[in-house]
Amino acid sequence: MAKFMAARLIEIGEALFTAAGATQEEAQTVTRLCVEANLAGHDSHGIIRVTDYVERMKKGHIVSGAKFEIKQETSNTTVVDGNWGFGYVITEKAMQLTIDKARKTGVAAATVARQGHIGRLASYTLMAAENNMIGLIVADSGRSPKQVVPFGGKAPRLGTNPISVAIPSNLAGPLFIDFATSAVAGGKISLAVARNEKIPVGWVIDSEGRQTSDPTQHKQGGALLPLGGSEGYKGYGLAVIVEVLCGLLTGLGFGVEPTGRHNDGCFMAVFDVEKFHALAPFKQEVTDFAKYLNDTPPADGFKRVLYPGEIEYQAELDRKANGVEIEDKTWGKITALAAELGVKEKLKL
Repeated sequence: MAKFMAARLIEIGEALFTAAGATQEEAQTVTRLCVEANLAGHDSHGIIRVTDYVERMKKGHIVSGAKFEIKQETSNTTVVDGNWGFGYVITEKAMQLTIDKARKTGVAAATVARQGHIGRLASYTLMAAENNMIGLIVADSGRSPKQVVPFGGKAPRLGTNPISVAIPSNLAGPLFIDFATSAVAGGKISLAVARNEKIPVGWVIDSEGRQTSDPTQHKQGGALLPLGGSEGYKGYGLAVIVEVLCGLLTGLGFGVEPTGRHNDGCFMAVFDVEKFHALAPFKQEVTDFAKYLNDTPPADGFKRVLYPGEIEYQAELDRKANGVEIEDKTWGKITALAAELGVKEKLKL
């Protein structure tokens, strides 16, 4: 696999999106957040997504220049209609608005519906943490085709329904969580296919409901399992709550509608720390708590105990300095798209 510096990936992504008809703001925002995912070590939500999003643009499933529309609001709540715009752009605006409201009211929340895929959820909760607030976001895939089976089932009924929470601190790298309520994010299966790698048993079942290490079975009638392994009812329960907050509370509904259009519904909330606790001692105590976790004696096979979010920070330091590896299959799709859009020579690919 070849390595690329972040600036080069941003140059390529922005050129592809603008050539496909995205606005400059959309191209910059989507590419920036995709490359940030690569830097954090989450390649499943990185530059590999660009060709997929352009394909959705071609189908009309993502609408460039879509209006960010507030359908209903109070001093601390907002209901947003994304009008099928880029989820990255719509959700970033919704989170910033929620942060602004929380600064005035202490707690604020928003729902967003009718938008494209929003990518890595930590992108949005970290915005709150950087503003000395606690950020929370959950998302589902609306009524697009489902990927995850309920615990005990063999047919998909749910999305990967991820959760992210970020906490302000004095740590060099932020403390946060960001994970799917399925055993693994669907993008990691696509990444394994692109890299021709096997996956751990416990991630996917085939069309007969049998667990498999073959990632290609996911798209051949298979499905993802819920988070938790033999205790998968826990991930299943979390996924159901996310579906209620992001599907039912937003008005999207549940199940699958016939167009197959991907539609990330999301619920977000922001809590201004200073409305609950003096900020400086809170941030220091979070920092001390993280170091207390770091000081846990490691079990056999582990070098060190990390606090949540630390592994992403380590990946970011490494990848900013040494570049991001891009698998050959993904790079082939990017260069083919660049040729199709007429920017291959301009980008010197």
